[in-house]
Amino acid sequence: MAGKTFLKRIDWLSVFIYFALTAIGWLSIYSSTFTESNPSLFDFSTFYGKQFFFICVSVIAIVFVFATEANLFERFSGIIYTIGIVLLLGLFPFGKTIAGATSWYNLGFFNLQPSEIAKVATTLAMAKYLSDIQTDLRRQKDKLYAFGILVIPAILIVLQPDPGSGVVFFALTFVLFREGLPLYYMAIGLVVLLIFVATLKFGTIWVIIGVSILIALFYLTKRERVKISPLPIILFFVVSVSISFSVRFVFDSVFEQHHRDRFNLWLRLEKDPKKLEQIRKTIGYNTYQSEKAIESGGFTGKGFLQGTRTKGDFVPEQHSDYIFTTIGEEWGFVGTATVVLLFSILLLRLVYIAERQKNAFSRIYGYGVISILFVHYLINIGMVIGLVPTIGIPLPFMSYGGSGLLGFTLLLFIFLKLDANRLKEWD
Repeated sequence: MAGKTFLKRIDWLSVFIYFALTAIGWLSIYSSTFTESNPSLFDFSTFYGKQFFFICVSVIAIVFVFATEANLFERFSGIIYTIGIVLLLGLFPFGKTIAGATSWYNLGFFNLQPSEIAKVATTLAMAKYLSDIQTDLRRQKDKLYAFGILVIPAILIVLQPDPGSGVVFFALTFVLFREGLPLYYMAIGLVVLLIFVATLKFGTIWVIIGVSILIALFYLTKRERVKISPLPIILFFVVSVSISFSVRFVFDSVFEQHHRDRFNLWLRLEKDPKKLEQIRKTIGYNTYQSEKAIESGGFTGKGFLQGTRTKGDFVPEQHSDYIFTTIGEEWGFVGTATVVLLFSILLLRLVYIAERQKNAFSRIYGYGVISILFVHYLINIGMVIGLVPTIGIPLPFMSYGGSGLLGFTLLLFIFLKLDANRLKEWD
């Protein structure tokens, strides 16, 4: 009887969308990697065969999560987080290096990427800390502790080096704002980012002029109604100018050449057309080919297994980070719009589920799940169509990779388990 009640409380719409995206991803991996000589869907020596195995493992993980007492995720969140950090630290002496990043453990049949598991662990730890009745984000100590929870794994991942995966952890800052962190922290972050990009694009002199105009406009519109102290305005100007002057040093001395090339391509910083075209053919090759593949699909696409650019291997890593291009070429605008719609419905549904939680831990964890999925979804598709620089992160549930699929599955279904348990009294 209890089992039937639990099944009724599961949010089956989210479950359906999960399996729909996973199925679309699997078929797209098959289409982008199969050969005429080996067309079997279940050949475990192929990418699509391995992905099917990972799907089966993820289904087992779902059963395990649903069979686990919901309050154990909160109770053992600290231990789970510690295990996640230990796994990340263990990569430095024991990790396997692939494409220049020591981000995997070699487990024989497949490679385990602990950064994907660390996303689950960090989200649980953040939810546990913020739901503690003694935590108050208005206190400086509590802010630093909360930021430390997400910064520690992010730094360890950046040092592998895997900056793309490290950046994703900062998606959890959205949770901090949802739970009471003052919005001026977000404003500071946006201003720093804007100054950085504007300095690269237009130069320090124009940034100084722009900041001066903003300060003048602010002062002229406010001075008649409110007495304004000049000290914060002077401080804002000095800090903004200092950041702008430091941008060139960071760009030239801290960033590596391939990072600089990606910004040169994204912001069109290179003035020499020949050099810009050379960058586009090397660093920007993936994006250029992915744009062409999606464009060639038109409105309805070329049909399953009929993508000429997909068959010709024009897009590198098409089965993983660039899986969206396969959908675009073979199913056209209809296919890509369907994927975008499914992700949008899932994210909105998760927001609705998070808001109906009676337990603070469940609500906060839910918003952590939403934040990570949203950032992955936004950056991956933006990267594929050339709106953001290439940083190499997968499309949730769809890109090839056992660690990624398992991590996203655990992330989502722990939340669905917590939601199904919301009407039950917690121990």
